Amino acid sequence: MAFDKSLLSHLDDEECKKIKRLIEKGVTIPAQRRVLTQLQEALAAGVSDVRAIARIISQDPGIVAMLFKIVQSAVFKRFQPFVSLEHIVQAVGLHQTGNLVRAIALSSALPPKQNRKAFEAFWVRSQAISELAMLIAEERVAVCNIFPDQACLAGIFHDCGVPVLMQRFSTYCKDMRLEEPGRWIDLAEEDARFNADHCVVGYLVGKHWRLPDFICDAIRYHHDIAGIGHHAARTMVAILQLAIRFYYIDQHMDTPDWTGVQEDVLDELGLGEDTLPELTDIVLDRYHNAAPAAAGV
Repeated sequence: MAFDKSLLSHLDDEECKKIKRLIEKGVTIPAQRRVLTQLQEALAAGVSDVRAIARIISQDPGIVAMLFKIVQSAVFKRFQPFVSLEHIVQAVGLHQTGNLVRAIALSSALPPKQNRKAFEAFWVRSQAISELAMLIAEERVAVCNIFPDQACLAGIFHDCGVPVLMQRFSTYCKDMRLEEPGRWIDLAEEDARFNADHCVVGYLVGKHWRLPDFICDAIRYHHDIAGIGHHAARTMVAILQLAIRFYYIDQHMDTPDWTGVQEDVLDELGLGEDTLPELTDIVLDRYHNAAPAAAGV
């Protein structure tokens, strides 16, 4: 991607300097697939013909296959079975389908140049968190006004700065110990070793891919819910953090940093410590009873 300085407009001076250094070191923001660009242009132009939107998506068989997989999720159970691409677009909605396509397209835009196992583990984790975030959003939509397709988008993109940095720095996986079970990024160590911040890099990817501003902000601050004011980005971060919590519970592992964010997350989502176990059981039960293909973004 050609470096667009306008992407830095909402970052502070220190973050701008860090990004400029990374760009100078050869860090690149992944380009969108052609079908996604065409789809975004059609939606922006107000195209509402389901058949026309389906024809655009159908140009990319890989995206079509993954779209059919993701709509097997329990979130879309009331619309199943899906018999055609047009049925998906009509049932899920034009812009919601567009969000799902964007989420699907990201993984293919960041093919592994090295450390294939770490890349695969990254996408498995992101896809699981995305699925859990969708289920949480559906359960709490009346309280939070965040919809499953938006949560899917945020779930796939929230850590997308990680594979960008993995592509650029050959020692990133080893230094961050990403191949260790349950291991995740230590922000201070990441900054010390690479003078980088995967949250800011992910924010730039989100801006370049034309994600809604509140999702871009959620990507940027997903490790810092206390630093966000009370708006949609904070709610999205709360959903992401709870999805991450459920992911680690499902993996029978301790959740990094949960104690530091728990109070803010529960407050934002209108939950209490007494009601959280019930939601945990509901979401994980739906997650495991969804069609297994749902994790294949």
